[in-house]
Amino acid sequence: MLDTDIKLEVQQFFAKLSRARQSALFLDYDGTLSPFKLERDEAFPYPGVSMLLTEIMTTGHTRVVIMTGRRAHEVIPLLGVVPHPEIWGVHGLQRLRPDGSCEMPRLDEVVTQALTRADEWLDSTGLHHLAEHKPGGLAVHWRGMSADEQSDTRKIVSLGWLPIAHHASMVFQEFDGGIEMRMPDGNKGNAVRTVLSEMEPGTLVAYLGDDETDEDAFNALSDRGLRVLVRPEWRRSAASVWLRPPADLQEFLCDWLEACQSAQWPTLRRAW
Repeated sequence: MLDTDIKLEVQQFFAKLSRARQSALFLDYDGTLSPFKLERDEAFPYPGVSMLLTEIMTTGHTRVVIMTGRRAHEVIPLLGVVPHPEIWGVHGLQRLRPDGSCEMPRLDEVVTQALTRADEWLDSTGLHHLAEHKPGGLAVHWRGMSADEQSDTRKIVSLGWLPIAHHASMVFQEFDGGIEMRMPDGNKGNAVRTVLSEMEPGTLVAYLGDDETDEDAFNALSDRGLRVLVRPEWRRSAASVWLRPPADLQEFLCDWLEACQSAQWPTLRRAW
């Protein structure tokens, strides 16, 4: 954590958590709960994280919500929490509920055509092997490349995708390890606002994230909750707290669990 004042802020937060009737814990997946991996299907959580999240959910006092740029279903076998919590995929476009039901905005013709054109551009430039196809989006990953290769890939993709994104009013955004174009109907900030609108006013909340795509969520919380940046190095961010993974992250989740277990309110069993 950054300094003594920030440590005090976090301690005060957990003291409030132990007295809260309910709370919400939003957690980005890649880069926050798990280290980045070149092979994305090997990106398992840091040691102990899955167990801590399971125990936090079991207390019944915290609504745990996972955020990810992946398809929501891809996170389930990696996360290792059974039953799985609510998961928002594709940076907030796709909502997978704990009961298995999934919600996704309808793809209109403009979006479909834009993604098709973006895909064709990758084919024409020989970069299609770097593509990740998602509901309502298309991403290019360059993790593992040299700095020069990343720069060249960024320039080539941007050259073809920027006009397409502008014409179709698509989101064009760089993330840690790649670049993405997706439909504009949702982001992590909107997902946070949606979940909180379903909970009691004044619900105690924290959001943990590492990437530029998490800034929408930090800004959505404003002063309402704890905004936590989780990454080895600090960067400019709307977050007010900085944790270095894995040790600081593990400690934070342990403190959250302890606060839930000592909560003065009866356990709430909700269909989260």
